[in-house]
Amino acid sequence: MIYEDYYIFTPGPVKMSEEILEVGAKQTPYFRNCEFSDVTYACEKGLLKMVNAPEGSKVIFLTASGTAGMESVVMNLLTKDDNALVVHGGGFGGRFVDICATHDIPHTDFKVSNTNLWEIEKLAPKEKHTSLIVNAHETSVGHLYSLEAMGAYTKKNDMFFIVDAISMLVTDPVDMSADNIDVVIASSQKGLALPPGLTMVILAPTALQRVQDVKSLYFNFKDYLSNGERGQTPYTPAVTIMLQLEARLAQIERRGGVEQSIKSAKSIAEYFRESIKELPLKAYTEFMPNAMTTLTPTDGKSAMDIVNALEDGYKVMVCPNGGAERDIIFRVSHMGDMTRAYTDVLINALYDYYKIERK
Repeated sequence: MIYEDYYIFTPGPVKMSEEILEVGAKQTPYFRNCEFSDVTYACEKGLLKMVNAPEGSKVIFLTASGTAGMESVVMNLLTKDDNALVVHGGGFGGRFVDICATHDIPHTDFKVSNTNLWEIEKLAPKEKHTSLIVNAHETSVGHLYSLEAMGAYTKKNDMFFIVDAISMLVTDPVDMSADNIDVVIASSQKGLALPPGLTMVILAPTALQRVQDVKSLYFNFKDYLSNGERGQTPYTPAVTIMLQLEARLAQIERRGGVEQSIKSAKSIAEYFRESIKELPLKAYTEFMPNAMTTLTPTDGKSAMDIVNALEDGYKVMVCPNGGAERDIIFRVSHMGDMTRAYTDVLINALYDYYKIERK
């Protein structure tokens, strides 16, 4: 089944603008030339500005999913001499734990809940760690951690700071320079509102110094950095998505920059949360980002039943959870080309589902 005529509120892929969709509909061009190198340079420049990367930072473009970005960072930048503190507050934090274990990187599984880690100095294990790894927005439960607090903690303790910002870029602030961040991982299909398939790893100079020789052909950062000097990648890039990224970065600038995009996402998130206060739904966490709202039914209904009812009865798609949270929570994205009018479709569907008149 193709869902082209459905309203989409899932946290990746997200609603794309017509302008960006039109770029994707064009013939994919040849890319081993100066014209495409200029596209790569423009994308790198725009991304570095977006996250306020330190002078001398570089971007690696991977034709891969976000998980590939996560794994490639661990492979290329950490060694058996490291001791990584891995924040584990949900499925994606657990994935970083698994990646470290797979590559034999010494690490601590730092399990957390009900905190945005503002008090990380108090909560973190007291043993010495060389690096901190976090999914800044734990998308599996819609929980946002404080990059400011973690950045101060890593600076004080001389730690290498790796941040997965995949589901908060463009909707929530990410500032590499202010928060002592050495690595930012981003993907195309969330806040950037592009198709899936492109992952970007932003490396500060401190990260570039850590890049090592690895036993991997495809994920060898040295190869990407070398090719990046001429605006190319060692293997076929996601050419069309790169063209869409160039257009999307220009669109964000034209609309007032990333600050305005963050402000817009915050406005939509607040509008949605305020509009559903009459419904038997409550926030799953008090530390929600602008990117997403995670809801728990308070009337005994199954969250999965609500997800299915919205899809089957209203052509509205929100995101379910699996496992133990299957019947407890569902997630609503505010990422992408969102407006109040578009969000009203979901709000009205929820009120109709509950047979409650919207005020």
